[in-house]
Amino acid sequence: MKHLPKHLQPRWRYLAVELEGWPDTSISRRDFQRECWYAAQNLLGDPGSARVDMTVIRFQFTGKTGEAIVRVRRGETEPARAALSCIDEIAGAPVGIFVCGISGTIRAAEENYLGRRGQDSEERNVVFGNEERVAVLRECVADVRLDEAFTGATDLDCDLA
Repeated sequence: MKHLPKHLQPRWRYLAVELEGWPDTSISRRDFQRECWYAAQNLLGDPGSARVDMTVIRFQFTGKTGEAIVRVRRGETEPARAALSCIDEIAGAPVGIFVCGISGTIRAAEENYLGRRGQDSEERNVVFGNEERVAVLRECVADVRLDEAFTGATDLDCDLA
């Protein structure tokens, strides 16, 4: 079978996406792809999700942060961003999703938008709710470990012990 001429081949845009979850979150590429498809289908309907054609090209999630590159058709980046903003949990774990930028090539998306998360985190004991607890600190925010879950706090909410 012959390839299509270059002027007839589909044009793509690549969304650089950052993910953030609680420190004990574990997310796979398959789970993220499924949530992208469901979000697009629920927001845009079957014709709209087929037109956007969201596909996860690269995915990496370690600890509490991750990065992904999502491929969409050219001209459909705004509906794709809207669909991504509808995702609030993946595989039952709450997550935050941030679209860092849009690029015309995978390489440019990786070089320009991903790999910037240079925030150092450390685990320390803090006083939260009049009790000493373990927290993961990043700049001015903390993920405080409660009995079986985490809660988000700022440096004004807790005292460093």
